[in-house]
Amino acid sequence: MTSLRVLICLLGLFVLCHSDCFFRELESKDLKNPPKGCVDEDGKQHDFGSEWVRNCMECSCTKEGMSCCSKLPDAGTVDLPEECELVVDKDSCSAKMVLKKDKTKECNPLV
Repeated sequence: MTSLRVLICLLGLFVLCHSDCFFRELESKDLKNPPKGCVDEDGKQHDFGSEWVRNCMECSCTKEGMSCCSKLPDAGTVDLPEECELVVDKDSCSAKMVLKKDKTKECNPLV
């Protein structure tokens, strides 16, 4: 029974960790005045070596560029059992599998 619980936890981690990422290469327009960091979509500059979270995206800045990964799974890429659905809470940047017929109960397809 313990191994079943471990398997269910691992399945949940896979679902929650499967997310989209992107990388934006750092552009240097003026060689005499190199960039001091990365600029996000809001126009805010982030220093090299910094990390931040914006709109449920974990981002980091290096001298190569800015990389960001969603903290939320993409429902289109998650293989859910038919009786389950993925509920995403963008306020807390979290997601969970629940039963379609009773969204107050977590989905446990292996039980």
